[in-house]
Amino acid sequence: MPIEPDQFRQTLGRFPTGVTVVTFALPGGDVHGITVSSFTSLSLTPPLVGVAIAHKARAHAMLPGLGRYGVSVLAEGQAGVSDHFAGRPVALEGDPFETLDGHPVLRGATAQLVCDVVDQVVVGDHTLVVGRIESSCLNDVGSLAYGRGRYGRVELS
Repeated sequence: MPIEPDQFRQTLGRFPTGVTVVTFALPGGDVHGITVSSFTSLSLTPPLVGVAIAHKARAHAMLPGLGRYGVSVLAEGQAGVSDHFAGRPVALEGDPFETLDGHPVLRGATAQLVCDVVDQVVVGDHTLVVGRIESSCLNDVGSLAYGRGRYGRVELS
């Protein structure tokens, strides 16, 4: 018997994930960001990652013709940034963006990537956007985590 969507969400909520914001540079210079927890490493050689964007998300309409995207792995103090880009009414102070290799990423993130799109695959109610990492930057701060509907931090010893 198939699992119901609410049960599926509760079950996978037991698996804490990191939190990322995926950024798209739009024609005309506008930047759009979306909070994404469905981010994964796909390959070391070549260096590939994937982000899953829901078909119902506004960002999904931006996928056709997409050439590049940024991924910012949020730092432990950036829960408000995550909420903002998830569409919750959280205001951000100042411009949250900086550039890496000419592409917008989020300032203060623990890791930033710029990826060239190599494939887009429809998987259920999402599209998996596969990107080849072209640039990356690391910052020495802890990572934000999300599980069971709450934010926390990744603590490794």
